[in-house]
Amino acid sequence: MRNVRLTIAYDGTDFLGWQVQARGRTVQGEVMRALERMHRREVKVSAAGRTDAGVHADGQVINFRTDIDSLPAARYHVALNSYLPRDVQALSGCEVDDRFHARYSATRRVYRYYWTASLAVPPAIRHRVTRLKYRPSIARLNQLARPLLGPHDFSTFTPPSEPSENRVREVHQIVFYPSGRFIVMQIAANAFLWRMVRSIAGTLIELDKLAAEPVEVEERLAACDHAAAGPSAPAAGLVLHRVDYG
Repeated sequence: MRNVRLTIAYDGTDFLGWQVQARGRTVQGEVMRALERMHRREVKVSAAGRTDAGVHADGQVINFRTDIDSLPAARYHVALNSYLPRDVQALSGCEVDDRFHARYSATRRVYRYYWTASLAVPPAIRHRVTRLKYRPSIARLNQLARPLLGPHDFSTFTPPSEPSENRVREVHQIVFYPSGRFIVMQIAANAFLWRMVRSIAGTLIELDKLAAEPVEVEERLAACDHAAAGPSAPAAGLVLHRVDYG
């Protein structure tokens, strides 16, 4: 049994998220269905992160074990794509050590959130960007984001129903920058709580509108109360950009 690692991308618009659910279409469900057709048996799949409904991925990482020995791991993604729907595609693959686990071996996840201040959004990108009715200050957003760097209890930025008892996460990077028609927030951390990135994105945009100072972010973070957060940004603008291992 070989342990195969694949990098996959998907348009999350028509999915209820990554994880298989009792009803509704999920990314994990489509991947497992494709692997079952190849193997003629159920194949369990692990992923680096469980993206929510409507959230996209350009660099999700999965792993699974296969007994198909005639297919090189580096070509596995090509074969799998013939069984996958158009809104899920495998980008690359390789064989990894038996100890590798897409979730537990990951050291950092990198997400990007996309906004645009354009009056019109091209239809081709309408599901991957959130439109703002004003142009935010990127300089102020970077100042507001700075207190979130490092290890903190991020209870403020996750719903009370978050199942994790330990809500400390370490943010390695959070930066806002312009990219063509987009305003992008890139955030990297060892791991994220449920809806943490969307909550941070929405809160910082709200505080920018209010011309707030970074101390306001510090106070909201220290409150460890989700009521202190601003409105969460919509799912459509969020993309799992990359997962790091090492």
